[in-house]
Amino acid sequence: MNRITRKWLLTHSTGEDIYLFTLRNAQGMEVSITNYGAIITSHKIKKRDGTVMDVVLGFDAIADYWSPGYLENYPWFGAAVGRYANRIANAGFPLEGKTIQLTDNRNGDHLHGGIEGFDKKLWHIVGFGHAPELYLELQYTSVDGEEGYPGNLAVTLRFELNDENELSYQYKATTDKATAVNLTHHGYFNLNGGAPGIHKHELRIDADYILEQGNNLVATGRLETVNNTPFDFKDFRLLDDGLKKVDEYDKTFVLNNPTNEMKHAASLKCTATGLLLDVFTTEPVVHFYSGKWIPNVKGKNNTQYGSFSGLCLETHKHPNAVNVAAFPNTILKPGEVYYQKTNYKLSEFV
Repeated sequence: MNRITRKWLLTHSTGEDIYLFTLRNAQGMEVSITNYGAIITSHKIKKRDGTVMDVVLGFDAIADYWSPGYLENYPWFGAAVGRYANRIANAGFPLEGKTIQLTDNRNGDHLHGGIEGFDKKLWHIVGFGHAPELYLELQYTSVDGEEGYPGNLAVTLRFELNDENELSYQYKATTDKATAVNLTHHGYFNLNGGAPGIHKHELRIDADYILEQGNNLVATGRLETVNNTPFDFKDFRLLDDGLKKVDEYDKTFVLNNPTNEMKHAASLKCTATGLLLDVFTTEPVVHFYSGKWIPNVKGKNNTQYGSFSGLCLETHKHPNAVNVAAFPNTILKPGEVYYQKTNYKLSEFV
């Protein structure tokens, strides 16, 4: 039976209330989301044998999301990312004859929206229920000048869960001044249920090319072929094999069908549990991060997290596009509507 519940967690230091919403479909899948950072705190699938597995990293207590040990090497567990995903070179970009200077939060560059991006904001609750899918809709307005960005940016984020075990999120945004927008969601997946790590997972990405990275992992504008490299995921590849050849994965893959239509982007599977995750998106790239720098913290059910405990498949537009003329446009103007949608479908393959 489909249902959605709302649980009060605490009152934030801002005076606003933080809630946890849990969406449960007819197949027994449960997804919990909080309006703090629009964080997906858990994503549970009920398997055919009746066992329940939570496939994303996170915490049992909301306060753990701002604990010093977590923030020290902050990994954005399950959070909304904005105004701009990934890195912007030199924390700035040209716009309409001016240089826009953003907050520098990563060695001279701007990462994931700045010091206090969408991941640390209290989102307004627009609505939740059945329409007919289970849904939760949140809203946040990023004010003119926030983290250096021009314009008041009004963003809605809608999560939906259907009975085919597909969880989707949709972003829409409008602005009153030209501004840069590139949104994503930063979930960490582990199809073992959090432990052991991701080494025995197999990954496939529908991409022939990755973006070349310069200093500090900033996209330069050039493409590199994945052929005959550890970044070739055109067929399923065991991550343990790849991680013996490279120190980590932190690369942006350009999808072979980079249109704004929904298409398959990536698949992740784990033979030990028989779980398969398929990712579909409107976006042109997927950033694969293997989680090397996940901090050593205790997560849900007292599970010890650390390097390679989970991985990210972040769908978004080309990073640093505001500084690379060859990349598709990521400037949103008044009268335009920013849109992106990504689906995560969980199933059993054995």
